[in-house]
Order: sequence, then C-alpha cells, then structure tokens
Amino acid sequence: MKPTYFAHKGTVIPIHGKDFSPSYADFYVTYCLSTYYQEEPPTPPPQPNSASLTLYSKAIDGPEELPAGTPPQQKQKFRHEPPSLFIHDLINGKGHAATELIPPPPYSLTLLAAEPRVDGYAHASTTGDKNAMRGACALILGFGQSGGRAKEGAEPEEEGPAGAALPNDVCGSNGLPLTPNSIKILGRFQILKTLTHPRLCQYVDISRGKHERLVVVAEHCRNSLEDLLRDRKPVSPFRTLCIAFEVLQGLQYLNEHGIVHRALSPHNILMDGEGHIKLSKFGLYHMTAYGVDVDFPIGYPSYLAPEVIAQGIIKCNDHMQIEKALRSGPKSDVWSLGIILFELCMGRKLFQSLDVAERLKLILNLGCVDDIITVLAEEHGCLEILKEVPENILALLKKCLTFHPSKRPTPGKLLNDSVFSEISSLYPTFHTPVSFFSSNLRCAHLSLPEDINELFQEESSDYLAERTIEEVYYLWCLAGGDLEKELVNKDIIHSKPPICTLPIFLFEDGESFGQGRDRSFLLDDTTVTLSLCQLRNRLKDVDGEAFYPLLEDDQSNIPHSNSNNELSAAAKLPLIIRERDTEYQLNRIVLFDRLLKAYPYKKNQIWKEARVDIPPLMRGLTWAALLGVEGDIQAKYDAIDKDTPIPTDRQIEVDIPRCHQYDELLSSPEGHAKFRRVLKAWVVSHPDLVYWQGLDSLCAPFLYLNFNNEALAYSCMSAFIPKYLYNFFLKDNSHVIQEYLTVFSQMIAFHDPELSNHLNEIGFIPDLYAIPWFLTMFTHVFPLHKIFHLWDTLLLGNSSFPFCIGVAILQQLRDRLLSNGFNECILLFSDLPEIDIERCVHESINLFCWTPKSATYRQYAQHPKQTSEGNSTRSLISCFSSDYQDVSRSDLSRDSIKLNDLKSEVSPRISAEDLIDLCDLTGPGHSKTPPKKTKSSKPKLLIVDIRNSEDFNRGHIPGSINIPFGSAFTAEGEFIQCPATSTLQSFKGRVVVIVGHVPKNAAQFAAHLVKIKYPRICILDGGINKIKPTGLLTVPSPQI
Repeated sequence: MKPTYFAHKGTVIPIHGKDFSPSYADFYVTYCLSTYYQEEPPTPPPQPNSASLTLYSKAIDGPEELPAGTPPQQKQKFRHEPPSLFIHDLINGKGHAATELIPPPPYSLTLLAAEPRVDGYAHASTTGDKNAMRGACALILGFGQSGGRAKEGAEPEEEGPAGAALPNDVCGSNGLPLTPNSIKILGRFQILKTLTHPRLCQYVDISRGKHERLVVVAEHCRNSLEDLLRDRKPVSPFRTLCIAFEVLQGLQYLNEHGIVHRALSPHNILMDGEGHIKLSKFGLYHMTAYGVDVDFPIGYPSYLAPEVIAQGIIKCNDHMQIEKALRSGPKSDVWSLGIILFELCMGRKLFQSLDVAERLKLILNLGCVDDIITVLAEEHGCLEILKEVPENILALLKKCLTFHPSKRPTPGKLLNDSVFSEISSLYPTFHTPVSFFSSNLRCAHLSLPEDINELFQEESSDYLAERTIEEVYYLWCLAGGDLEKELVNKDIIHSKPPICTLPIFLFEDGESFGQGRDRSFLLDDTTVTLSLCQLRNRLKDVDGEAFYPLLEDDQSNIPHSNSNNELSAAAKLPLIIRERDTEYQLNRIVLFDRLLKAYPYKKNQIWKEARVDIPPLMRGLTWAALLGVEGDIQAKYDAIDKDTPIPTDRQIEVDIPRCHQYDELLSSPEGHAKFRRVLKAWVVSHPDLVYWQGLDSLCAPFLYLNFNNEALAYSCMSAFIPKYLYNFFLKDNSHVIQEYLTVFSQMIAFHDPELSNHLNEIGFIPDLYAIPWFLTMFTHVFPLHKIFHLWDTLLLGNSSFPFCIGVAILQQLRDRLLSNGFNECILLFSDLPEIDIERCVHESINLFCWTPKSATYRQYAQHPKQTSEGNSTRSLISCFSSDYQDVSRSDLSRDSIKLNDLKSEVSPRISAEDLIDLCDLTGPGHSKTPPKKTKSSKPKLLIVDIRNSEDFNRGHIPGSINIPFGSAFTAEGEFIQCPATSTLQSFKGRVVVIVGHVPKNAAQFAAHLVKIKYPRICILDGGINKIKPTGLLTVPSPQI
C-alpha cells in the first residue's frame, strides 16, 4: 500500500501502509459524511498503536487530556472546535476539514456529495428556440467569506481553518491589497471567449456582482446526453462512435489550448439541433485555477478519474504554489468519457444505488481488477447487454477506462485510433477562423451554395440569428437585459437578513463558530435560458436591409426607408444616448462589421463612419484600423523576447499594480501578466527609446480593448506612440517635452488670452500640470470609460489635436482658475475635478477648426512618411487627420527656430502657405486653385501689417490693414484710435495675423494684443519677406 498522509494545521504526518489498514480508510470516509449530516457514526475498527492515530481518535471523542507538548493554542482548539473540523479526508491528503469538503444539501457540483441535479434547469422562456437567445444561458458561481480573498504574500494561517477569508485591509508583500478570487477568475475567464470550435459551446461573458458573485454567460443547447440516458435504452453502436468522436474532437481542441475539462458528465455534453455534440462548462476548471480559488471541488463523483479522487482538492495558500500543484491532465477527461460511453451502451447510469463514499471507494478499487468493463457490468446487472456490444466499442471502452493514467491514451491519440476509421471521413476538417490582422487569406474557406437562389427562399428569415452570439448578447443588454434580475426571478439569488449571518460564538482573536454553511459560497449548477422576446420586440421595426448594408452602390437614387431617417435623427443625439440605443447600435455594429471585414480596402470609409461615432463593441478593431495596423502582427509579437530579464522589469512591476486598478480586468493577475508582456515587448522592440512612468497608462486602453489579443494591443500601442508621442520616450526627452509645452502655452494664449494672462501672472505654467496629460495622452488623469470617448476623436485627428484637448479641459475649469491663486491651482490639479468629456470633445474639435495647421508646428515632431502613390489609401482623408509635417515642404513652409526663441514668443507662428490658403489668395506666381467663394462668405482672418506706412504703400498683402508698430499704442497700452484699429476691433474673435519685417516687433505687437485680451493672434513666419517671391503683394491705387 502506498504511503498516505494526514495533515493537521499545516503539519503533515505520514502513515505508511504497514501501519495502516484499509478498513480505517473506510471508517474515515464514512465518518466524514456521518459527522456532517448528524448521523450515528460507525464504530471504528481496532487500529495499530500510533501516537498520531491516538491524537486523532481522541479528537473525535472530544479530548480532555492531550499528549504532552501540545501547544496551548492547539489545546484550546481541541476543546472548543466541533469534532468534524478535525476529521480529514484520507484521500485528500491536503489537510482540509471535512466540513470544507461537504456542502449542505441541495446537492450540486461537488466531490464528497450526492449527484448534482441534472433535470433542474430553469428556463426563462419555454415558448421555443425563436424566443430564446441562441444557446445563451447563465451559470452562477458563488463566493462568500470563505476563500473570498487570495492569500498572496501572506503566511499560512495556523489559527483558522483552511480557506478562511482574509480581512479587507490585509496586504501582500508588495504593500498592496490582495486580489479577490472573483477578480482572478474573471481575468482567467477571458481567454475562454476566444475558444471557437463546432464541438464547444461558446463562452460569451462573465459578470461580477455583489458579494463577489460571478455569473457566466455561455452558449447553450436544450438537449444533452442526459436525455438519451433518461430513455433507459442502449444507444446504437454507430451513434456511440459518433458521440465519442465528436467529444474527442472538442477535448483535443481544448488540450491544444492548454484546457482540461475535468467536469465532463452527460448533462454537460449537449446536442445541437442537428444532433451534433457541443461540450459545455469546459472552462470551470481553468478559470478557477484548477479549483484553488473556489470552495467547491470541480467534477462529478461518478465521472471522476481515479487519480483525481486520489489527489483530492488542491488548496494553495501561496499563488506560487498553484503552478507547482499537481493538476489534472487530459487523460482524466478520457476516463470520464469512458464512463459516459459505458452508460450509453448499457442504457443506464452508474453508481445510482451507492452513496458518495461507496462510489469513491468503488472507483479506487477498480485498480485491483483485471477487467474493469466486466466488473462495472456485473455491479449494475447488465452483463447480457454487454455481450451485445461490438468488439470495436468494447476496445474503445477499455482504452478509455484504463486505470493507470500512464497507460491511458490522450484525446488526441484516441481520436486517431482505428476504431474511428469509418466515421472520421464524415467530418470535415475544422479551420480556425482567420483574424483580421494575419498573413493568411481570409476568404480561403468561404463558399456559396451551388444555387444562389437558395439564400432567398425563406422570406421570413430570422436576421438576428445571423449575427454572432456576442453581438446578440450585447444588444440584449442594451434592450434591458439584466443577469441578476433573471436569477432573482428564477429564485436563485436569495436575500438573507443580516442578523441571520451572525456567528453564535466568537473568540477574541476573531475566530467564530456557529455560522451555517452559506450556500452562496458554492457553485449553483442551474442553467437559466435568457429570453430574446424583449430584444425582438425592440427590433421588430428594423428592416431586413439594415442587417446587410450596401458598401459599394451609390445610395443617391435609392429611396430611404423610415428606419434610415430615424437613424439619421439618432446620429444627432448625444453620444451617451446613442450608445444605449438598441436600434442605432445594431445598425452601427452591422455596418462596422462589414467595413472591418473589408479592411484595409475600406479604410477611407471606416474613417468616414468613425467621425460619426464608433460602436463600443467594435472599438478595439476600429482603433487598429484608424492607426493603420496591418500585416501578421502575431508573428511579429511572438518574435520579440519577452522572457529575458531586463533592467526595466523592476519599474514595470512597480507601476502595473497602480495602473487603472479600479477596473476588474486590468486588476486581475491575468491582466498584470498581459500588461507585463506587452510593455516589455514594446521596450525590447524599441531599443532607441526607454521606459518612462506613464507608459503603462498609455497601454491600458489598448490592453483593455484587446485583452485576448496581446499582439494587437502591442501593435496599436506601437502605432500610436510615433504619431502622437514621437520621441517622448527618449532617454533625454527634455527638448521634446519643452517644445511641446511651449506650443501648448501658445495655444492657450491663442484661444483664451485672459486665462493665459492669469496663469502666467501667478506662475502656473504647463510644466506643473500638463506633463502627465500629454505623456500619457490623458490616460493618467481620466478613467477608461472617458478615455474611450476621448480617443475615439483623438485618433481621427492629427498629432496637434491633443493641444486642443488640453485647452478644452482648461476652459471647463476656467472660472475656478481665474478666481484662484497659485496654491489653489496646484490643489485643484492634484485632484482634477469632474470633466464633461463629451463637452470637452466638442470644444476641442471647435478649437482645432479655428487653429491654423502650421500654428502647432514642432521641429521635433514625426518626420513625414514616404508613401508610394499607388498605396495612398488616405487620399480622401481631410486635413483634420493629416499632419502639417506630412505636407511636402516648400519655400513658404515654416522654418525651425531655436527653443529659446520659441519660448520668448507668446503667440504662435503660421506659415505663408497657410496664410495664402486661408485668404484664398492667387497670383501670377501661385498655381493654387481657390475654391468658389459665395457673396455672403466672410474673410477667415485679418492681416495686420505693422510696417511703417511707406513700406506698406510700396507693397502689401491684399486685404491687409496697416497699424505701424511705433504708433499703435498709447503710453497706457491702449490703441490709438484710427480707422485701422476700428477694423481690428470689429474682427475681434477671428484669426488675426501680424505681418512685419522685424520678427521681434511682430512678436511684441502680438504679445500686446494678447495682453489686452485679443484672441486668435498669430504671427506670419518669416514676415513680409516670405510673401514677396509669390507675386501676391499689391500697391494701393493712387489718389486722384
């Protein structure tokens, strides 16, 4: 007999087989059950003399005298704790109390309990599949005080029972609060949503509610193998082989992705409308960290493999032990499949007449027999039926029910067995769907029916059923769907008076007794089907054409339906209302889905539609398209070394636990690991740049939207930084930052001179508050839900758009800033007040439209990219999205100036070509074709020539006025009244360009206008000398 281990309070005592009789194992398992259910315990058989066994036997009887050397604290526990807390499962070997292993009735997914209810499904709709979400169901995971918090960084507790909760104020070794287990599970769940296979039920979502309750939403089918067993008739050999083959297909796919089912049972093997197999609840073992993070075991007693029973429940106090723990492998699912196939062949369920202890003992004793199949048939009286089973089926059963896992085949190996040679050809090869960003041909496996008219035979098609289950669930939530409400309506969630949760007995150290076992701590295996009646009723007036929008045909001659008119009206509503409008979101989701599938060929149309808005469900891929991500991004990401330690690792480890940790996804250990890999990949792949604090915040939006696609998150981040933060992450970035802040300061003076004057007077310069804004593109100061709306517009603008966002934020705080001094402003920005992000977006767009393109020129911005004419996919994109640096340079372009000279100027400069463009000027030397001007159109700007009158009369820009610099102002700083100054005052609020031939005089004149609160003042770069070669200067008509 192999060594067995008892454990008590962290102490493991080996009891070798020669000192331990099998009958005592029977007594321990039986006594665990009888103690909990208050049955009369059996009389233990006589045992060998052993101090450890004596200690346990005395504990059972309630010891009054303990062996010498027993610590006082342990003596107290022996006297006061219920006897059942000292009964440990022999098979477990981990030292967990029996009460931790045996939940109270009603029974559900448990190890040491009765069979789960498989006929207790509560369906929200019984009117047919049409009114139920296509396979969607909800599964509830409960978490309460026991095991509710992780034990990362904490020492194993010797005073409390295993799995006890930690207080909310307990921190780990890094000084940060410990992560709740429900957050860990939520993070690990996300990868399950990417598993797509015809033999698997699609996972859709997981919702975390009060008291760390988790509700899993997944695809569901009404029929299962449980229905076949309920008929109590043997299943035909051919059907059995098909079932086995299809189950193995699903298991092999899971194993390829590192997933083990571990909860395989007849009611978890569903059948779709065509009778094909779909495995459900296959992610429970993975998402719970192999059962570590929950207080219930994973699996069903009748279908557990012997090695799973022998190991027991894994409980790890340290997160590092989870990876080291011996977890179940793929072969345990093969045993479960063998039991299920045996039940199908016999037409009956096994072990129904046995209680849990006898079932476990019987499964373990199967290792002592030669022919497991025959023994199981004898135990259940079906030897005659067994004789009728074909030899190939018997061979398959024997391979599945091999007791030793080392000799048992894996699902992949079993799938290639000769027993399936006749039916394997009936199943087409499964091709993994090709992602948007891949080198593979996405249309390689698309096919149309031979007769195209077959697609139009059904006039009353269910268009909603054509959409993916993720889209349908998203629309269901918008239409008023509420998971918690569904569970309350099905009487699954119960409210409990707080007084009933109090313990009966409480120690000074906080240990309590007398609390009843809370059912919410455990798994509720009930399946609730989500009804689509409300969603269908909401979409009843949506035309079928909305599900198939045309992308190529000219819509000008096609009459618009009422729904199109309503859609146009909805587009004018506030963004927050549009995002909650079910019909509007349906149209936008369908349209963006089709456009993204045509990416990059429909890039221009994606830009056009994104200017209206971006549906939240499609935001991740849309951002990638706006950033121009293309190619095989996964191969590029995989080629980066993300494992070798680098000096930046320490700083990344410090920053991640402080980055947007209010979000459940990003605060999970899985989120931290993904953060670490993406950030490290960026650092390694950009050796000329370094890691700066704030890069983690910049990564957060991309990681959140592409949580299951690190390569796409990395690619988006790598495309975003060169466009908006070029050279911001140099080791010495002072020149870049200082130039950026100087231009921002000029933008404040350009749009709001009064605010600029006040901030300069009190010394509240952008260096004190704006660096975190621009270094993280506002992700450090705004929560994610605001960043999404802000970046939806930011990604449509060029690299100068962040300046306008910064000014818009200041203008929202304008009244408070103008009334406060330096200290008050510092306090105000230390905890930024609530900002209306939609108002900020609208105001920033307005500011951008008033800003000449060259006014935000920076010499350290990204240099223009060289693109071939044939690859110019953005020729139709407006100047809103193109950078000034992208325009080919000419003699009329802005010249670079020294940083000190730039800082000395309050107002920005604009280029001569910008001036010509804004004034619609033409001349003999200028080939620009101006747009048509209407009679009612007003000049876009006013040109103020500050040269003396003699120079002005020799030649000036058409439409300009002359206010000589030397005689413009009085000693008090007021304008000397003249017709020209009156004209200037009438143009107050529009763009005013100061033109001269001495740059210093132009800068001083502009600064004086800003001081007297003239907005939108700028200086012509190069002065009048830049305009002379164009031939645009004119002379006044002679006075006759």
